[in-house]
Amino acid sequence: MVEVVAALIWRNNRFMICQRPASKARALLWEFAGGKVENGETKEQALIRECREELAVTLSVGDIFMDVIHEYPDLSVHLTLFNAEISEGVPRTLEHNDIRWIAPEEIQQYDFCPADEEILRKLMQGGR
Repeated sequence: MVEVVAALIWRNNRFMICQRPASKARALLWEFAGGKVENGETKEQALIRECREELAVTLSVGDIFMDVIHEYPDLSVHLTLFNAEISEGVPRTLEHNDIRWIAPEEIQQYDFCPADEEILRKLMQGGR
């Protein structure tokens, strides 16, 4: 089981999504910013590090929005999605193909990683 963390970052009633690079597994699917927790890190530390590396921003990590376990054909993930805010910097595409800010009603216009589906349903139902 791989521990993965991600950030739910809101701006003006829209939240940030990132498009995976073409060279990685689940190529060009959309996801929340984040990544794997490394040995010796807390989930919060991992999320701050990942967003610094991938987006060149510093996060202020809040409480847990939701966590999900998902079985992919090649791995099992335990995804913890945190409410977070950008405390410093402007998101840049250092690793992702693209970054967008979308409203919950726009979710169905994007192809997301399967692990995010339960989270997206909650967002479409007005969860925040």
